[in-house]
Amino acid sequence: MSESIEPSDRGELEPVRIPDPHLEGIEASVRRLMEQSAQQAQQLDHLASAPAPGGSPFAAFGMPGLGGPPPAAPPEPRPILELDGEEREDELDALSDWVDDFFLPVYGAEVTTAAPWCLQWQEHDDVVAWLHALWLAYQQHKDPEAGLSGLFVWHRDFLTHAIAAIRAPGGPLSACMTSPERPAHRILPGPPPSARTEKATASAAEAAGPPEPDEPTS
Repeated sequence: MSESIEPSDRGELEPVRIPDPHLEGIEASVRRLMEQSAQQAQQLDHLASAPAPGGSPFAAFGMPGLGGPPPAAPPEPRPILELDGEEREDELDALSDWVDDFFLPVYGAEVTTAAPWCLQWQEHDDVVAWLHALWLAYQQHKDPEAGLSGLFVWHRDFLTHAIAAIRAPGGPLSACMTSPERPAHRILPGPPPSARTEKATASAAEAAGPPEPDEPTS
């Protein structure tokens, strides 16, 4: 224990005198605290410094986001009717493979008047759009990230509605094959343009004037 503090003859307090054994222990504790503080400061400086140009030390462990720049995101799928040229043909080929190899063998009910089909369904833009959207949804919901109920959701929310729209008795294929023995293909005409569009087209034709006559040929 430290010695008691008593006022001097002049009323001033005498300094505290600590015995030597206690003083050595305090000095040792102070040294340890200073060493620990120095080590912590070095660790903070190391963490705050920029990573080495060679890449992150976590790259060898395959940890995403820690081995350099993030990988480029895959291109987002586009509706097939928005594609053109070779890009559309390639997408249609892939869709046809899925329809012929998976969709029809599993979900293709018998062709009847109540469930028509067309061997040239690729010529029906609305059917292509339906099947392409169904295929994209299938790819999304069979992914492990969709969870164990992913394919159930696909059957309930996508497959049922797509089949009902494509193969309805009055649907887009109703003028095509209604019996396997009688294959047929006919694209039903759609409604004409609206009156507003027809009026705008006529006004544009009037503003352009009559076409110039062809030059006589010798």
